[in-house]
Amino acid sequence: MIINKLIVASNNQHKIKEIRAMLNKYNIEVFSLKDINLVIDVEETGSTFKENAFIKARAIYDIIKLPVLSDDSGLEVKALNNEPGIYSARYAGAQHNDQDNLDKLLFNLKDVKDTSARYVCAMVLIIDINHYYQVEGYLEGRIVLNPCGQNGFGYDPVFYLDDYKKTVAQISDEEKNKISHRYHALKQIEAIISELGDE
Repeated sequence: MIINKLIVASNNQHKIKEIRAMLNKYNIEVFSLKDINLVIDVEETGSTFKENAFIKARAIYDIIKLPVLSDDSGLEVKALNNEPGIYSARYAGAQHNDQDNLDKLLFNLKDVKDTSARYVCAMVLIIDINHYYQVEGYLEGRIVLNPCGQNGFGYDPVFYLDDYKKTVAQISDEEKNKISHRYHALKQIEAIISELGDE
């Protein structure tokens, strides 16, 4: 089963570049939504990252009838029953920003000893109406109460990596791209595409 074109359900050029680089060896043309002039606002009504990624991918596939790759990601903190989870981007409310989300997270963790957490990235690849694949990638760490670092975004300044002895916001983009939850999910998608090419 050969894939010639892949539509990524995003306009994030950093993400598109990363996916293009990983899939380049398979001679797959990778397009963003902007590249195909598709403006769509899909309401993500799922209760998990995988469900939301599938809802988005299926909505786009139904329009374009080409292979679609979609993702949904966020932060899970064990002591908070895996909050903020699918609400990571709007933890403090729809009208609030990254700093508000961060402030709420740190407030909720101020008396918590075990701050172990993980970033989660769910990806869904829809080939056609009968073939789709779901994967998840993770980056394990813990939350520190004192933000450090200028890189990254969102919760990166408080997401501490014990192996690096730094927060994600303190490592370079190059380092982050080699260990991120999205990277681990993408590697699984690459393996699936490689197997499909052998069929």
